[in-house]
Amino acid sequence: MRDIEPGSGNVYADLGLRDAENMLVKARLAVKIGETIKQRGISQEVAARLIGISQPKLSNLLRGQFRGISEAKMIECLTRLGNDVHIVVKSLPDEQQSGQIEVVLI
Repeated sequence: MRDIEPGSGNVYADLGLRDAENMLVKARLAVKIGETIKQRGISQEVAARLIGISQPKLSNLLRGQFRGISEAKMIECLTRLGNDVHIVVKSLPDEQQSGQIEVVLI
């Protein structure tokens, strides 16, 4: 029988990918893009026109194939679909060496 190891909360880190934090950020942004399209009741074709990318590229993004699409472009997609995006930068205690990027969906 195998031991079960708890996940870290980031599947990309659990798989040992070097850009795991950025991949998780993009995955959460992609989820929100997909949710927004569904909530608005529009097709991928209409959504792609609104956000300025091809429908096949949007389809790939929604299926988790978002390498080559920047976080900035994904944020732009969200705003073009009618979402507000707030970026918050906060200082950390001196003893903490490095910060993190986190996407909080509301």
